[in-house]
Amino acid sequence: MNKPISPRLHGVLDYATVATLAAAPRIMQFPKRATRAADALAGSYGGLSALTDYPLSVKRAIPFKAHGAAELASGLALPLLPWLLGFSEHKAARNFFLGLTAVTFVVAALTDWEAED
Repeated sequence: MNKPISPRLHGVLDYATVATLAAAPRIMQFPKRATRAADALAGSYGGLSALTDYPLSVKRAIPFKAHGAAELASGLALPLLPWLLGFSEHKAARNFFLGLTAVTFVVAALTDWEAED
């Protein structure tokens, strides 16, 4: 299968995700727990991205494949957060986290983790 997402494009998508995680709770008026979860994810994704060995990093300290493994691990937890943190009744927040789960797995599946960029 052709994997069209290069490390550079993956970095662009990562930073766009960080911006979306930071903005969406305020724009969509998420409950406090959903906002805190999104803020924590924005911070952790931002930190991971800044330290990943790919073109858009601040310091290349984390191997790109390890970055992918961390994203997959977080992707497994994302769909559970609305229920674990008690905001599953808030449709926008719940669906945002479910959508983020889907995006995480699609991007991971389409990323060329072996590419030199």
